[in-house]
Amino acid sequence: MTTPRTLTHFIHGNPTAGSSGRFGDVYDPASGQVQARVPLASKTEVETAIGSAQEAFPAWAATTPLLRARVMFRFKELLEAHADEMTRLITAEHGKVLSDARGELTRGIEVVEFACGIPHLLKGDHSMNVGRDVDSYNEYAALGVVAGITPFNFPCMVPMWMFPVALACGNTFVLKPSERDPSPSLLIARLLKEAGLPDGVFNVVHGDKEAVDTILDDPRVQAVSFVGSTPIAEYIYARGSAAGKRVQALGGAKNHMVVMPDADLEQTANALLGAGFGSAGERCMAISVAVCVGDATADALIARLKPMVQALRVGPGCQGDPDMGPLINGAHRDKVKSYVDLGVSEGATLVVDGRGLNVAGAEAGFFLGGCLFDHVTPAMRIYQEEIFGPVLSVMRAPDFDTALEWVNTHEYGNGTAIFTRDGDAARQFAHKVQAGMVGINVPIPVPMAFHSFGGWKRSLFGPLHMHGPDGVRFYTRMKTITARWPTGIRAGAEFSMPTMK
Repeated sequence: MTTPRTLTHFIHGNPTAGSSGRFGDVYDPASGQVQARVPLASKTEVETAIGSAQEAFPAWAATTPLLRARVMFRFKELLEAHADEMTRLITAEHGKVLSDARGELTRGIEVVEFACGIPHLLKGDHSMNVGRDVDSYNEYAALGVVAGITPFNFPCMVPMWMFPVALACGNTFVLKPSERDPSPSLLIARLLKEAGLPDGVFNVVHGDKEAVDTILDDPRVQAVSFVGSTPIAEYIYARGSAAGKRVQALGGAKNHMVVMPDADLEQTANALLGAGFGSAGERCMAISVAVCVGDATADALIARLKPMVQALRVGPGCQGDPDMGPLINGAHRDKVKSYVDLGVSEGATLVVDGRGLNVAGAEAGFFLGGCLFDHVTPAMRIYQEEIFGPVLSVMRAPDFDTALEWVNTHEYGNGTAIFTRDGDAARQFAHKVQAGMVGINVPIPVPMAFHSFGGWKRSLFGPLHMHGPDGVRFYTRMKTITARWPTGIRAGAEFSMPTMK
């Protein structure tokens, strides 16, 4: 057994050893072995990172948008040059298969590409002669120090939903990544420095609740972005907002796919397999519920899905060509298994049971096979709660209206999809469904970087979504300027409400 390596923070442009004396274990999910120790920052260490970002802010905000964009261009090139290294890091610490890790990186790079257009994105509006010899225009100013608190399931992509836009807008950034898979964030920090980002503009501190609370309470931090579970998102939003910060906090999900009787079932089954079991179901946009309209639709879909789920290739993400890797750690695997136990006790039909999976040569890994339930009802906890694992539930709705009602009455409204050949059903669903992202014959409708990502209801706390136009709005303040220059006309003092005559 090799000795676990000790990771560092990244503060003011340099790797910085942890000084709190507290560490967390970073596992190799495929082997179950501890591969690294991550320092858990003290309040003082987080404050040091915030102070570094505060010190760097004036000069970075004064840097022209074009020059900030050029740093993003160089960063994009470096990410592409180091794609294999980043992909291996993601797989080593998260467990997802290499192809999925590469896809995660690709989607993150797309946000960097969007941020490269910041000179255009920061252009304001100008109105001439809003009054006699009076012009009005607006401009967008950076906020200052902003922070991101990110989850384990996308250690590269989710941070890149945040910091490229924030940095391009002229802010400085403190990232608190998940302590379960922290290494990709350190590679990101190194590549940003190599791209020419000044010291202190981007900092990484690892930690737990102490680090999070310090970020939420420090008055120098102007805004906080978060992705994670709904209870934590609600906590982040409440505490950060109470401290006067802007907060966008993305929470949990229970994404439904409505399957109409006219759907192409081969296309639908393939879409469900990838959307439900890709990344072992550890995705906030995973489809975890298929709502079939009519028993005949459900019977036909189950008949197709059952052998496909049974045939899923499960193994270490970096070996061979598996469909699905392990879960992030043993505690999470056991939690997901407990939901499968619960579903059985609640009366759902367990069509495929992945609990007894044994991966040869990786018996100590955190593996769980694909699980497929049928006859799930709205009263069951396996339907009501986010499982975040390779568990797909099939529900049977008597008609379209009931299926739509189930989607709309669920507490989460992150993403949803409908599979159908009927344009009228698709149009009704798209306009009436209460979710932030909708797919029509698209199972995981994650918007491209030039649109914005976010849910409704208890899947999002805060008014603005991530990246795209909302990302620019979140990381800037608009200032409107009204100007009049003397033209020889002199008017006396006016004591009434100013109007443009």
